[in-house]
Amino acid sequence: MSLTQPRDAASQPARKVTIQHLLDKKHSHQPITALTAYDYPTARLVDEAGIDIILVGDSLAMTVLGHDNTLAVTVDEMLHHTRAVRRAARSSFLVVDMPFGSYHTGTNDALRNATRFIKESGAEAVKIEGGASRAPLVEQLTQAEIPVVAHIGLTPQSLHRMSGYRVQGRSMAAIDALMTDAAILESAGAVAIVLEGVPREVAARITAASGIPTIGIGAGPDCDGQILVFHDLFQLTFAPHAKFVRTFGDAATLFRQGIEQYQHAVANRTFPSDSESYHLSTEVLTSFYHQETTEPQPI
Repeated sequence: MSLTQPRDAASQPARKVTIQHLLDKKHSHQPITALTAYDYPTARLVDEAGIDIILVGDSLAMTVLGHDNTLAVTVDEMLHHTRAVRRAARSSFLVVDMPFGSYHTGTNDALRNATRFIKESGAEAVKIEGGASRAPLVEQLTQAEIPVVAHIGLTPQSLHRMSGYRVQGRSMAAIDALMTDAAILESAGAVAIVLEGVPREVAARITAASGIPTIGIGAGPDCDGQILVFHDLFQLTFAPHAKFVRTFGDAATLFRQGIEQYQHAVANRTFPSDSESYHLSTEVLTSFYHQETTEPQPI
């Protein structure tokens, strides 16, 4: 079935991933899979592959919109892309990043923006960055029936405060702070925690102590699940990869080769060919050429 064709009822997946499904996976020690997606075709491929969680990450600022970091992306841009992903995500649990500035200016603004993501885009949870200081917000969102995925460790929206993308949790004090963050966010109602850029040993300890799933990115293999940026998976970021990224295909080379072949075919008039062109029927063609020969010529 082509991605350009709508899916019929018979092709709908039987399983719909929910929060309970993710909890069950944690408790039965089944790894949780997660990937980012920012548009319909990508989300459809990810969903049909059976990935548990699709995250519409604010990383789209860099991977899709060409910004240098995640800070520039807006609520409206995140809504636009999440709507596109929602149309494809039939099975995966859909999470959206709340972008920088959308929850930093007070609880009312955060509730308003989070409600928009659930109501207008079809997201099933929002993700916010930060530790224990975000617990009151997590509690407020949870009370408003908005599931929250927390994100601690290396938090890209804190780029300037952290003086760059630096691994977190290397000292005993920093480890204790991360452990506290995770426990407080879970108590506040978070349904899962993303652990980014922390040592493997620290992520393993947080995972063992946590009653909710941990999703790692640059946090070692002992988390309950793993997430990567889709474009990192297929060499579409045009930048050096972080240590924790493994590529699973070279789409950039494939696309370049295809574009070069297309350019060559057009330049040499081998595309489109006669077989790739539409033609008149024999009856109409006869009249068409007859008209050409009988038209009066200009004087």
